[in-house]
Amino acid sequence: MNNTLVKGLSIIELLAHSEKALGLTEIAAALDLAKSNVHRLLQALTDTHYIVRDERSGRYMAAIKLWELGSAVLSKLDLRLHAEQVMDQLLAQTRETVHLSVLDGEEVVYVHKLDSPNPVRAYTQIGGRAKAHCVATGKAMLAFRPPATLERLAQSLEPSTATTVVDPARFLQEMARIRIQGFAVNKGEWNENVYGIASPVTDVSGNVVAALGLSGPKERFKPAQLKVFSPLIVEAAAQISKRLGARAALPAWR
Repeated sequence: MNNTLVKGLSIIELLAHSEKALGLTEIAAALDLAKSNVHRLLQALTDTHYIVRDERSGRYMAAIKLWELGSAVLSKLDLRLHAEQVMDQLLAQTRETVHLSVLDGEEVVYVHKLDSPNPVRAYTQIGGRAKAHCVATGKAMLAFRPPATLERLAQSLEPSTATTVVDPARFLQEMARIRIQGFAVNKGEWNENVYGIASPVTDVSGNVVAALGLSGPKERFKPAQLKVFSPLIVEAAAQISKRLGARAALPAWR
């Protein structure tokens, strides 16, 4: 176990639970650590914005960043809770693997999934990641990012397969199409044998916070089947959005 990490976390926990700001000597005494060691750790935690130092008193307190991290984790737990029943229904309707993803930078993270009962299916892992511009759930979320963000991303797209869209103009056109139709499609752009379809999930503020998707072998995601899946995925994502307090079926694009 990394002792430096453990000591740093101990300081964070101490300050998070303290009703008042604490000085260097108080922190060292409470944790039975050398003052020189605590000073170095406090400096590192201040530099990374996990704690703040009052310039007048020289005392330390937990920073708002801890609240932001806790809120982010809580929102994902709430998201899974609200999505569970809808995902069950979607699996029963389609018999294809159902994913719930969130965006982390330019990657998607799979926070929940239900596997298809079919012997041949798309295999992903909860906690797994993929390039957002290569998968349907990622595209469904990226499409509602600010124009400047999309313009920047369009200039640095990298392929994962031969069908990955990397041309800036084509990418931006696809983003516009997703905003209009309410769903995104992946045709073998992350794994050449796996296709997918997804729709964005919004919260009470109208922000895209996740995407709900279906994926499976390309043989089962022919154009005719995608036409069947598209209204189902849009409606399912809208149901989750409604449970999160969203008022509009699709997010506003800014």
